[in-house]
Amino acid sequence: MKKVFLFILLLNISNFAQNSDFDLRVNEGIKQIYNIKFTEAEKTFRSVMADYPEHPAGRFFLAMIDWWKILLDPDNESYDQIFFQKLEDVIYQCDQKKKKNPKDVDALFFKGGSIGFRGRLRAFRESWLKAADDGREALPIVEEAASLDPNNMDVQLGFGIYNYYAAVIPNENPLIKPLMIFFPDGDKDKGIQQLKNTAFNGKFAKYEARYFLMTLYYRYENNSIMADDYENNALIADDYAKLLQDDFPDNPVFEKWRGRIAIKRGDYFLADSVFRSVMLKAEKGYFGYNKPNSLREAAYYVGNNFKNSGQLDSAKVYFEKCINESKKIDEEGEESGFQVNAVLFLAQMAETLNRKDEAIEYYEKLLDMNDYGRSHSIAENSLKNLRVNR
Repeated sequence: MKKVFLFILLLNISNFAQNSDFDLRVNEGIKQIYNIKFTEAEKTFRSVMADYPEHPAGRFFLAMIDWWKILLDPDNESYDQIFFQKLEDVIYQCDQKKKKNPKDVDALFFKGGSIGFRGRLRAFRESWLKAADDGREALPIVEEAASLDPNNMDVQLGFGIYNYYAAVIPNENPLIKPLMIFFPDGDKDKGIQQLKNTAFNGKFAKYEARYFLMTLYYRYENNSIMADDYENNALIADDYAKLLQDDFPDNPVFEKWRGRIAIKRGDYFLADSVFRSVMLKAEKGYFGYNKPNSLREAAYYVGNNFKNSGQLDSAKVYFEKCINESKKIDEEGEESGFQVNAVLFLAQMAETLNRKDEAIEYYEKLLDMNDYGRSHSIAENSLKNLRVNR
């Protein structure tokens, strides 16, 4: 009897050691992804696949490397099909595991997660119908995983995303609203609480939950007409941004979000510091920082800070850099707000400095660009006044 007890004890210790090794390696790889150390992350997850070939985590997180390549360079769609194919590989492996054991929690969790991320990219590319269908498909899979493992806080991420956005997005996007009659109702407050559960108690998904909380407090919860709510929600968004930036200081996505939130809060000193850091890291060749979308945004906000402080010559340098970087990714006639506003500010600064010919040239250029905001009417009125007083 003692031998049997000893054997069971040793078996449990062995299983615990294996689980501990697995969790440590997966978490190490996840941190490498968020730190934009993609080569190291790929090595980590390929070794996880080799040592734990039946577990879908290795394949899933290899796909997440491509997801982050997309986030770093969102205008480049060359990674999209690679990402979709890797997700399909995970889904296939999970389906094979479910044939052996229909109640395999890992298979359910990673299949639901793969379908969810497929939907995220489709939504990112504004393929709303397919994205909504992925949400419909993923939800019952995640629900089953949660019922089998109610203490798994990572599962709460999927619920939180669904509950929050199912309640908010239909009001933000009227085109989607009719589709939602086929889906369960969302619950915004419940979704936030579920995301917080994952953000502070999750094993593998806590950083992703913090990222979602940061963006939703910035984009949606910051639209309150109540000044106290607006300020408080902006501070909450900044808290999550700071947590992410402290953990991953060389992640350009998190760093830029810290700067954007600082601008929304009116902390222009912090915003200027953040975006100068982005530009400096780009000059030093930090991976992900030298993309046109990062450089134009950073140049725009640094230039705007110079403009607001009256240093117009310095502002001009950065606005011109913003325009040059924007031209690398903007389609003619579909210029971004960054490029349009940079040209508008150059025109207004030239007008302030009484450089009328230069101002006229910029305003005329504006009329050939995308009408962003009220850029065309501003240009037309300014040109009328300049030509009268020329």
